[in-house]
Amino acid sequence: MNAIETPSVSQPKGLRVIFFTEMWERFSYYGMRALLVLYVVNALHYERADALALYGTYTGLVYLTPMLGGALADRYLGKRRALLIGGVLMMLGHFAMAFEPLLFVALGLLIVGNGFFKPNTASLVGDLYDGPDDPRRSGGYSIFYMGINLGAFLAPLVAGTVGELVGWHYGFACAGVGMGLGLLQFVWGQHRLGQAGLRGDQLKLTAHDYRVVGQWALGAAGMIWAGVISWPFLKGFGGTLTLGEQGAVALLALSVAGLGRWLYQRRCAQLGTSVQASPPLSKAEWGRVLGIVIVMVFVIIFWTGFEQAGGTMTLFAAEKTQREVLGHLIPASAFQAINPAVIVLFAPLFSILWTRLDQSRYAITDITKQALGMIVLGLGFVLMAQAQTIADQTGLVSPWWLVGVYAIHTWGELMLSPVGLSMVSRLAPIKVASLLMGVWFLSSAFANYLAGAMESLLTKVSLPLYPTLATLSISAGAILLLLGPLLWRLMHKSASH
Repeated sequence: MNAIETPSVSQPKGLRVIFFTEMWERFSYYGMRALLVLYVVNALHYERADALALYGTYTGLVYLTPMLGGALADRYLGKRRALLIGGVLMMLGHFAMAFEPLLFVALGLLIVGNGFFKPNTASLVGDLYDGPDDPRRSGGYSIFYMGINLGAFLAPLVAGTVGELVGWHYGFACAGVGMGLGLLQFVWGQHRLGQAGLRGDQLKLTAHDYRVVGQWALGAAGMIWAGVISWPFLKGFGGTLTLGEQGAVALLALSVAGLGRWLYQRRCAQLGTSVQASPPLSKAEWGRVLGIVIVMVFVIIFWTGFEQAGGTMTLFAAEKTQREVLGHLIPASAFQAINPAVIVLFAPLFSILWTRLDQSRYAITDITKQALGMIVLGLGFVLMAQAQTIADQTGLVSPWWLVGVYAIHTWGELMLSPVGLSMVSRLAPIKVASLLMGVWFLSSAFANYLAGAMESLLTKVSLPLYPTLATLSISAGAILLLLGPLLWRLMHKSASH
């Protein structure tokens, strides 16, 4: 009997395996993210601007490489093998962070590893169900999302605390151990996944598959090592690059675009069609594409502000916040646990709010929800600007200022992020749905890079960071509110709901 026809609505057994795999991976990622800026400033003595630029480049590339990893998994590797390749590379990257000379090798391993890992875990969840109409599917993704936030919550409290209070390298090692645990439980529990993420009639990974995983991981690690070693020579031909971040982002973006085009042409050739065989988009479909792209510009502004959390706000926690409470020192990285905690507490409430609002006469559009999210983010920066003013006058501020800012920013995130993803998946023309979703994530990559450079850019024109971000976010939200009705009509012209 088909799983959908049974009276039971219990989730597939494999969901537990993916839940803990993703939880440990997020533990490792957010543990390293919580420490990165603090580590390079305090241990490696980077200038503040250089540390933030490095952070922005790293987090930007982390959002860029999943396009490559997803394409390779779809065409050649399969999801399970790609997931393991990514996990191995990330584990090696976290352990490499324990050695100062290997900083850029470690970051390269983490960036490429995330590209293999991230797109395939979420996709693997969908493979557990009997098609898109399986009634358990939405609940399964909600459980998976909780695993992400559980790992993100624990990471700053464990890896961050160990890194700051015991030793930086021990903190990074905690992240590596977490990734290792995630891989082990995935391999041991893979029998629960059925055929999800496998090719043909396989029921589990074979010795040959593990050899392929080892070969790809070793080859990728070798290429990263070679790239880091040769970078000084390449930089010499490139002129006056600042730490090579701009060149690295541009090079990888072009590489991804080129590879994507090549894979598409190859697939079309296998199917006996041409690249131009698909009919052109209609006028109504172009309207939906244009509307999504315009909203995407505003989303870049949102994430540029939001991603100050791991950069300037972490430095503010370390340098300007009174962190000694009842004789105990709160690690600066621990404040990054507030975001996932607020998500866990408030995501169900926002889901109920939107559902009831959408069913009432006071229903608002997805664009309006995202505009309100931007305004809420700006209000968080109003609070942050006030905290900065007090810190400049008195030296230190209460930790409750940061608690408030992180909470307000998370409420803004809950208004914008899930709503935006739902909007793109629902309204994007089928012929370009995957492309638009990829571009949506590319906007996050650009925003993360811009977040790291924002303070330096504003300093050059003598503008304060937090008041400027408050003004930019609130103004952009207000403009999007005004444009909302026009964009919504443009996107819903002949669009299905």
